[in-house]
Amino acid sequence: MVVPPSTGGSSTTTVTNSAPTNGTFHLNPSKNPTPNSLYPTYAAHIPFSARRAPPLDMATVERRGHPMAVRETNKRVRPHGLQDAPTFRPTEDEFRDPMEYIKKIAPEGRKYGICKIIPPSGWEPGFAIDTEKFHFRTRRQELNSVEGGTRTNLNYLDQLTKFHKQHGVNLNRFPSVDKKPLDLYRLKKAVETRGGFEKVCKLKKWAEIGRDLGYSGKIMSSLSTSLKNSYQKWLHPYEEYLRVAKPGVQQQLEFEYGGPFTPSASHSPMKRSQSQQTTPLGPQDHSPAVQASAALHASLQQPEERQDKPSSVEPQQPPTSSGFTAVNSGGFTPVNLTPASFQAVNTPNSLPKRDKPTNVSAPPSQPSAESLNPARGVEFQNPALNGIPPVNGHATNPLKRTISHDSLSGSSSKGPGTSGEGTDENGRRSKRLKKAPTVVGSHMSLLRPTTPRALVQRYNINGKTGEICDTCGKTDDKPAIFVCDGCENSYHWYCLDPAVEIPANQGWHCPRCLVGTGEFGFEEGGIYSLKQFQEKAQSFKDSYFAPRMPYDPVLNRKRQVTEDDVEREFWRLVESITETVEVEYGADIHSTTHGSGFPTIEKNPLDPYSTDPWNLNILPLHPESLFRHIKSDISGMTVPWLYVGMCFSTFCWHNEDHYSYSANYQHFGSTKTWYGIPGADAERFEEAMKQAVPELFETQPDLLFQLVTLLPPDQLKKASVNVYALDQRAGQFVITFPQAYHAGFNHGFNFNEAVNFAPHDWEPFGETGAERLQAFRKQPCFSHDELLLTAANRDTTIKTAKWLAPALQRLRQREVQQRAGLLTRHKEFIDHHCRIDEPDVESNFHCELGFEVDDKDVPESDYQCTFCKAYSYLSRFRCNTTSRVMCLLHAGTYDCCDAAEELRLTSSTHTLVYRYSDSGLEAVVQKVTDRSRMPEAWQEKLDKILDDEPKPSLKALRSLVGEGERIPYDLPGLPDLKNFVNKCNAWVDEATNYITRKQQNRRKNDRVWRKSTSAKATEQEEREKELRKIENIHKLLAAAEEISFDCPEITTLTERSEAIAEFQLDARTALKTPGLRSTQEFEDLVEVGKGFNVDIPEVEKLDQVVQQMKWTDKARELRGQFQTLEDVADLISRASEIEIPDHSELLLYYKDQQAQGELWEAKANELISVESVHYQQLEALSTQAGSLPVSRQTLTAVDGILAKQREAHRQIQDMYDRSKNADFRSRPKYKTVREVLDGLSELNSKPTGTIDLEKEIKHHEDWMRKGKKLFGKANAPLHILQAHMNYVAEHNRHCFDLQDKPRMPVEPASREHTPVDSQEVDPVREVFCMCRQPEAGLMIECELCHEWYHGKCLKIARGKFKEDDKYTCPICDWRVKIPRDAARPKLEDLQDWQTEISTLPFQPEEEDTLEEIITRGQQFREFMQPYTNPMMITPEEVTTQRFYLRKIEGAEILLSHETNFFRQELHKWAPVAPMPPPMLDVSLSTRKPRPTKQQKEMTRLGITNPDELPQHLRTKQHSFSKHRKPSDSTSSKGNHPLQPAPRRGRGRSGASNAASIGGGRDPHTHNHRLPMATTSSHPESSYPAYIPPPHTNNQHPDYVLVPGPSYYQNHHSHSSHSSRLDSPGFPPRSAPSLDPSLFSPTNNHYPSPPPGSHGQSQSHMHSPQNNPYSTSSQSARDLDHVFAEFTTDPAEDVGPRNEAAEALEDRRRDEDDEHGSGLADEFLR
Repeated sequence: MVVPPSTGGSSTTTVTNSAPTNGTFHLNPSKNPTPNSLYPTYAAHIPFSARRAPPLDMATVERRGHPMAVRETNKRVRPHGLQDAPTFRPTEDEFRDPMEYIKKIAPEGRKYGICKIIPPSGWEPGFAIDTEKFHFRTRRQELNSVEGGTRTNLNYLDQLTKFHKQHGVNLNRFPSVDKKPLDLYRLKKAVETRGGFEKVCKLKKWAEIGRDLGYSGKIMSSLSTSLKNSYQKWLHPYEEYLRVAKPGVQQQLEFEYGGPFTPSASHSPMKRSQSQQTTPLGPQDHSPAVQASAALHASLQQPEERQDKPSSVEPQQPPTSSGFTAVNSGGFTPVNLTPASFQAVNTPNSLPKRDKPTNVSAPPSQPSAESLNPARGVEFQNPALNGIPPVNGHATNPLKRTISHDSLSGSSSKGPGTSGEGTDENGRRSKRLKKAPTVVGSHMSLLRPTTPRALVQRYNINGKTGEICDTCGKTDDKPAIFVCDGCENSYHWYCLDPAVEIPANQGWHCPRCLVGTGEFGFEEGGIYSLKQFQEKAQSFKDSYFAPRMPYDPVLNRKRQVTEDDVEREFWRLVESITETVEVEYGADIHSTTHGSGFPTIEKNPLDPYSTDPWNLNILPLHPESLFRHIKSDISGMTVPWLYVGMCFSTFCWHNEDHYSYSANYQHFGSTKTWYGIPGADAERFEEAMKQAVPELFETQPDLLFQLVTLLPPDQLKKASVNVYALDQRAGQFVITFPQAYHAGFNHGFNFNEAVNFAPHDWEPFGETGAERLQAFRKQPCFSHDELLLTAANRDTTIKTAKWLAPALQRLRQREVQQRAGLLTRHKEFIDHHCRIDEPDVESNFHCELGFEVDDKDVPESDYQCTFCKAYSYLSRFRCNTTSRVMCLLHAGTYDCCDAAEELRLTSSTHTLVYRYSDSGLEAVVQKVTDRSRMPEAWQEKLDKILDDEPKPSLKALRSLVGEGERIPYDLPGLPDLKNFVNKCNAWVDEATNYITRKQQNRRKNDRVWRKSTSAKATEQEEREKELRKIENIHKLLAAAEEISFDCPEITTLTERSEAIAEFQLDARTALKTPGLRSTQEFEDLVEVGKGFNVDIPEVEKLDQVVQQMKWTDKARELRGQFQTLEDVADLISRASEIEIPDHSELLLYYKDQQAQGELWEAKANELISVESVHYQQLEALSTQAGSLPVSRQTLTAVDGILAKQREAHRQIQDMYDRSKNADFRSRPKYKTVREVLDGLSELNSKPTGTIDLEKEIKHHEDWMRKGKKLFGKANAPLHILQAHMNYVAEHNRHCFDLQDKPRMPVEPASREHTPVDSQEVDPVREVFCMCRQPEAGLMIECELCHEWYHGKCLKIARGKFKEDDKYTCPICDWRVKIPRDAARPKLEDLQDWQTEISTLPFQPEEEDTLEEIITRGQQFREFMQPYTNPMMITPEEVTTQRFYLRKIEGAEILLSHETNFFRQELHKWAPVAPMPPPMLDVSLSTRKPRPTKQQKEMTRLGITNPDELPQHLRTKQHSFSKHRKPSDSTSSKGNHPLQPAPRRGRGRSGASNAASIGGGRDPHTHNHRLPMATTSSHPESSYPAYIPPPHTNNQHPDYVLVPGPSYYQNHHSHSSHSSRLDSPGFPPRSAPSLDPSLFSPTNNHYPSPPPGSHGQSQSHMHSPQNNPYSTSSQSARDLDHVFAEFTTDPAEDVGPRNEAAEALEDRRRDEDDEHGSGLADEFLR
């Protein structure tokens, strides 16, 4: 016996650890998860984005490649015997493009409706969701409630119980038959299928029904009676009531819905009858609903007396449960045993009747009077707009398992940002619901779009139910209002007909609840994180299967749960009417707010999977997906939805919105089993569903849109519906195909993501899906027409046009028909010429209907039909009064306002808006159609050409190929046509070689080509010979006939073949009589033959004749003209090639000319090659060359030698003549003459006059050598003179600068203190030293005169001098040697040298420099005359004398008089040396002379005579060739042999050192170490103008200025102090850093003169015997003489000097000097 469900009870249950044998098994269905210390608890208003939870451990879930993952198994035996859908395993190449691969597998996949794709092994995208932040709300599902038959059974039993209870009979026990409960619903269906109660009784079918119900075997004899009595008692009264009441309830539902449930052929909505406008509800006494209500009230068994006024006390509510107990309560558990048992949609909850339900949002305020005005009719309000969340199309009481809208955000109330539009914050639309109220955290509805029924809002201003009568619409007499326990609609008891009174303790149900509406939905579940839901799912699965699994004796434990176990148990639970299991499912979770499982470009831009085409965020917008033309995102369709499942959670039968494709990817988790039905079986499936559960479809024809109903596959298979199954595991895709119904369930915790996409082949299905949505008045996700037109504007490819053109044609046809239908109805009322369809026809009648053509984009709500919810994109009918929009099908017929239909279609209160005019729409469609027909049009052209002409024109075919290549589409006939045209083109290319007049590829007469011996050239020649055969032309003509095409080249080649035959005949005639034609005629004939581009034998013979005739003409013409030897040889060689006879007169003549030319060539080469050229013979040969063939190269060489000789002679003679010119300025420059003579080296001999010019050059160079000797550069090359003189002039500019005046000693700038801000810095740079240059490098101060000297000028390296070292300059102490790199000539000698310039043969380059040097020296001498007057000298002039002596010594010329005067005067007034300075007559270089290589060898061997050297080391005497004499060969002066250098000692005594170059005559150039009185222990050696006081022992006495006159007054006083002026001995300084030999010696060897013997002292100092610093031996003097001769006497410039070697040597010495290496020795030698 089946137990009817409970009509009440709480819905809260707890998790059951042990599954009962029957009854219910529930998850914890509380709104929120059970509080746990591991998980924080949040208030309901906290949005999901602000919640945090422990992350999900990805190692605990099944992932692809993970050890926990279930392996892919072979086909297994499934429940219901289902066949598996196909599984595809693409390769990496196939997997690159999802659209191409899906297109490839679509023909096979459509057969099954679904298929599975396993990606390649390397494709493993990461899971991108933050599992700590991810929270979602679930839906609660009772498995046996989702099955259609079970739900119908339970609904029927619930309504049956209410019916009997209302009649005073409690159906608390169902009758039992044969000790089995009687299934009353099955009994009802069995009787119904056999024609009804009366017919079954009449035909006695009760026994048959008993057998169908399973009563077989031992059956009591009264089975038929028992079944009949049970039916008659329990079912027959209710069935009779339904027969009366059901039509009225159905009519009322349709009225509230706004139209019929079932789509009909008529597109007009249900019109209102006049009787429906009397009250807000409309039905009158004669309506079926009123009759059914009256019948019900009249049958109440316990009527009470009617009261005139209702009681003021509210009657007590009956208990919520019927208290029914089964007859076999001991062994049968009713379905309503637990408080959370199934609750029908019309079952009252546990709250008082007049209180609001807790899971429904607060109702809006009471409707306005206008909306309830009977004159205006019933307003078809959208409950979503009024704040009531629509559930499955209704906005009334809460449904069973209905999802509240705060499930998306965890909030129980709407957020402040709720919008009435069905778009999210990112502008994305939900494909499930349009204009649904949204809440924080979601902004989307979970339910699919439904058309809400136009209900009258029965809520007063306080929002409470039961305060207004649904019959009279009044709110007075509230105590007399009864409220239905099911739907909570309220009525006055006296408004009922007949009026009834219900006891206070008895429940009451209205006819609508007793008949039933079939409403059903899922309740919302709790809010979970992934880790929480994983734990809950695992706990449920373990607790459910633990007691059910059998024991495995092999493993000694219970057997593991398999996929087969789960699948069989699922279907058992779905079909069980007595056992209820409730699970939760996180479905339709928006990825826009919760995040996608795939990486996205916004969050993971560097992840390669964020742009992978299989990424479900990318797939809908693939270039081949039509959804890319949708202008906004649609959540769930173009934006993925997420699904989190647990064991047994299910998704019911449905197909995708708009019949689109869908892709579902499982990120991780347990298996998901899918069931699919091919799109071809969709209609059969729908019919099978209607046949299985007709009761549900009666009240809800849109049942399949609601995703709440399952039907077992075996029942579908019985209805001939093909059902297939597959198992989806982690990392796998499932693809569903258009119109394919699919359903499934989960085996455990898993996470899936799904999205829709639309390849090109979807479009016809999409159109059908849009029409189906319109027929059921369901909200579409997008406008199909808009998508097509957007694609037409965006995508102009032929590939798109192929599928788009048929779609646009259907669109145009439908639109034109609908427009014509509307205009027909428009003209039915007033027949006229309407400006809408006849704009050019003038009419007297003015049509008032508004009309616009507006192509502007408007919001979707502005072109959505108010009635059918379809998007009227192309045309819309707008009511200007209410702003409602209708499509063309419902224009005028829908009650958009109070106006009649005639006024709606003819008055100005309504406007017809077209997006495109008829012509504009036609143009758009035609443009796409033409584009789509381009391949077909091309094929038609091809077929026409091939059909019309037997030999098609090649030009037309080429044009067609070019046209086809420009068409971006695969043309089937194009490859074959291209091959044919290419074959024809190849024929034309080959034929062109024979028909063009250009000689192509003809190298027969190319001599280089013919002489080529390479194999490649030979092969090429053979190939060309084959191509030039005449037979090829005949073959080509035959091939053209075989190919069968037409082109101009065929005609031309035919004519060419005929012309060749004519030519051959003419050529044979000419060859027989060659003398009768001229050369030109033969040439013309040959050119004609060559123009054929084929090898004709006659052409070669004609060509030979032509060549012979041309040679004869050319040889006759060239005879007597000048020709080269090569020309004659070529002419003879050409004669041999063309076979000119040997006895030809011309040939013999040219051979004789060749022999004479070769003889001349040999003689000329002989004369040129000798060293001494005989110019007379060369002149004769040059004259003879005019009559003979000679070589141009040899003739040019002879003429060149003669020309150079003549030019050189002219230049030499001119130079010599100018050198004798009396005007010196007219004489040539020396440099010019030198260059001319140097150029003579290229000649083999010197021209006449060269010797005389060389003598003049020698004269000039002798003058230059004299100048070199003056400057001490005797061994330097001649060109050094000019450079050295420039140096001297530049140096003298500074030293002889008259602006440089005496001054007091100053510090160098580097030693001065940094000036303070107030001080001014002198911009003039001070000059120092003898060179009178500014400070540079190391600066050394003289301790006497305090003048600063450059270390470089003194040749003192920085490392050899310390700051505290004392130094006396050469100006203060004449004994200190001044380093000089060159000798300084006397001014007088330079003047004498200058006077010789006028006698020179050439103008010297040194003249100007010499003039500058002499002029400056003379000017300075004249300036110094006042300072060299002895009569004007005073002691005060010492500083000035030192200053000018310093300038004179720094100059590079010697002013001997001034130098000697200042030296003597300084010694006189401020003596430092014990002896006066010697008179200086010359100033030689102090540099160490460089010994020659020979001198080095003599020193090494210890030889003094060069003749004693070995022969190979002796100096070779320069000799000149007899015909190449040097310019100075006539000089009488011989070469001077070099003398060996003297040995130099290294001792410190002056006697052993090398002698002075001047032989002791010049004391200034001594080689001795000079004494210096410069130590601090001798205060006498202070500044010369200061005399220290006598008798003092102070080391640093103060200096006292002594007037000059007192110094000269007492001569003896001066003599008495001479010993003081000498340099007495003093102890050496500690650690001297400078060579002490440069300073005063430590021991004074000078004898002290006796007192008063001043003259003796002077003579003593000048005596060579007593002077230790002079040479004391004759041998030394002789050696000095020899060395001086080597260094000063000029040597003959017998050859060029190695100037580079000298420069390197000078540089090396300078570096040595800079580092102080041998510095003192350099000074003293």
